Amino acid sequence: MSKEKFNPNYPDIDYLRERASKRIPRFAFEYLDGGCNAEINKRRNTDDIRKVKMKPVYLKDFKGLNMQTELFGKTYDAPFGISPIGLQGLMWPNASEILAKAAFENNIPYILSTVGTASIETIAEITEGNAWFQLYHPAENSLRDKLIQRLEDSQYPVLVLLSDVPTFGYRSKEIKNGLSIPPKMTLSNMIQIMQNPNWAISTLLAGKPEFKTLLPYIPKGMSMKHLGLFMNKTFNGRLNEEKIKALRDRWKGKLVLKGVESEEDVEKVISLGLDGIIVSNHGGRQLDSADSTINAMAPIVEKYKGQIKIMMDSGIRTGPDIANSIAKGAEFTFLGRSFMYGVSALGKKGGDHTIHLLKTQLRQVMEQLSCEKIEELRDRVLIESPSKNIFS
Repeated sequence: MSKEKFNPNYPDIDYLRERASKRIPRFAFEYLDGGCNAEINKRRNTDDIRKVKMKPVYLKDFKGLNMQTELFGKTYDAPFGISPIGLQGLMWPNASEILAKAAFENNIPYILSTVGTASIETIAEITEGNAWFQLYHPAENSLRDKLIQRLEDSQYPVLVLLSDVPTFGYRSKEIKNGLSIPPKMTLSNMIQIMQNPNWAISTLLAGKPEFKTLLPYIPKGMSMKHLGLFMNKTFNGRLNEEKIKALRDRWKGKLVLKGVESEEDVEKVISLGLDGIIVSNHGGRQLDSADSTINAMAPIVEKYKGQIKIMMDSGIRTGPDIANSIAKGAEFTFLGRSFMYGVSALGKKGGDHTIHLLKTQLRQVMEQLSCEKIEELRDRVLIESPSKNIFS
C-alpha cells in the first residue's frame, strides 16, 4: 500500500470520522453525520448491511483477484464511487475538487450534486469529462434546459436524476445549527469556527462555500434569507413520469434515477427507458420509517435483474459493507459520508486515503472468500435455514 496515499494512523473509517469530528466545526460535522428525525433509518441502513453473512471457501485454486467493474461501457478500477453530497465545501474547503481529482486519478466515478460547491465546468476539467451529475429537478423547465446544455457542453456521460426529495427532510440538528432554509449564522456557530482555526483559515483562503453551479441563476446581492427562499422556490416540486420522460427525450447520455426503493417505481423507470437506478434513501436523511436500502433492494434485484443496471448507496461505510451490498445483488455501490470523513480528517490527502482504504478492505474480504471477480461475491452469501422448534 502506497505510504503517500495511505495514512496508517487512520486505518478505518471510524478513525476518520472521529478525527473529522475534532477538526471541523460541530455544525458542519452534524450536517455531514446526521439523519432525519431520530436518525433511525440512518442507523438501520448500515446495521442491515452488516447482517449479511458470507461463506468462506479455502480449498480452492485461487489465481488472484480483479475488482475492476464495467458500468455503462466504462471499466472502473473498483466497484464503488463517490456519492453526490450538497455543500461539500462547508465540511472542508474545496472538498468537491479534492474528491473529484482523487476519483479521476483512481478511476472511480464521482457524482457532482446540483447543490455542490464546485461548478459543472470545474469538475469536468478536473475529471476530463468523466464525472457524473446529480440533478435536483428545477421547478422551471428553462433552468433544467440550461443545466442540461452545460452538462452536454462539458461532456458528462451520466445524468443522475434525484427522486427522493419531494420535501426536505426534517433534521433537527440542522435547524438548531442554523443550517435550515433560510440559513443563518448563530453565535454558537461563530464560537465553533474560532475553536477550529485550521478549518477557518482554509475556508478563508478558499472563499465561503457557494452553490457554484447555480451562481449564474442566483440574483446578485441576495441576503441569506432571500437566498433560502430562492432555493426553495427554484427546486420545489415532486418528480413525476412526465418530467422523467421529458429528460429522457432531451438527454442523450446514460440516465439514472436515484432514490428508488419500491418495485412500483422501478417498473415505471424501466418503461420510461432509463439506463439504471440507485437504490437509496438519501443516507437516511429523508424518511425515518423507510426500510434499509439493502432490504429494499432485495425484491428489486429478484424481479428486475438484467432489465436495468441496479446500484445502491446509503449506509455503506467500509470495504466489507461494499462486499455485502454486492453479494446481495448491487452491481455497483456509492459512498458519501465515508469520503467526507476522509477529506474532513485529512484535507487534500483524504480522497486518495479513503479510496485506498476501501480497496484494501474489499481486497481482504475477496481473498478470504476466494473470490477472483466481484460478481463471485454473490455465490458466497450464506442462506440460513429457518430455525427449527425442537419441541414441535
